[in-house]
Amino acid sequence: MSTNYVILVVDDHRDTLFALESALAPLGYPLVSATNGDDALRVVLRGNVGLILLDVRMPGVSGLDVVHYVRRLDQTRSIPIVLLTGFDVSREVAAKAFLLGVADVALKPIDPLTLRTKVRYLFETHRQLKLMQLEIEELRALVKDGAVESTNNSHTEAQSSPEPRIES
Repeated sequence: MSTNYVILVVDDHRDTLFALESALAPLGYPLVSATNGDDALRVVLRGNVGLILLDVRMPGVSGLDVVHYVRRLDQTRSIPIVLLTGFDVSREVAAKAFLLGVADVALKPIDPLTLRTKVRYLFETHRQLKLMQLEIEELRALVKDGAVESTNNSHTEAQSSPEPRIES
């Protein structure tokens, strides 16, 4: 499992892609862009995506279609996704998005500082989660191979002081 993650920015308008990439540039994270849902899915399936910024309305495969597909696969299920839209979000769209597990739904244009704050938090949290999962896998392999003894410290009996006796 690699920890060299990229941020995938998806929008069918190149000027919006440029604006989002410019707003995120000060963070120094590697960015990959796509202009449609099909290309976004190809990037996601190649792996190492740590966050997706995704336009809701795109011709062909919509942002919600992308989210639906990403959430169906074990290897991509935990990728944080922020949906972006230039239109007011209906309750129906927002409800569907959050039921699919998106981290946020934001209106464009989004304030660059707000965007960077959300991205930094979501990206770093995902990266840390993946690092911990990698460490757990490595420790399990060591235990399985006998390189480390498994310690089972679960006690079935509670260690407490004896209950006071009540005499009548």
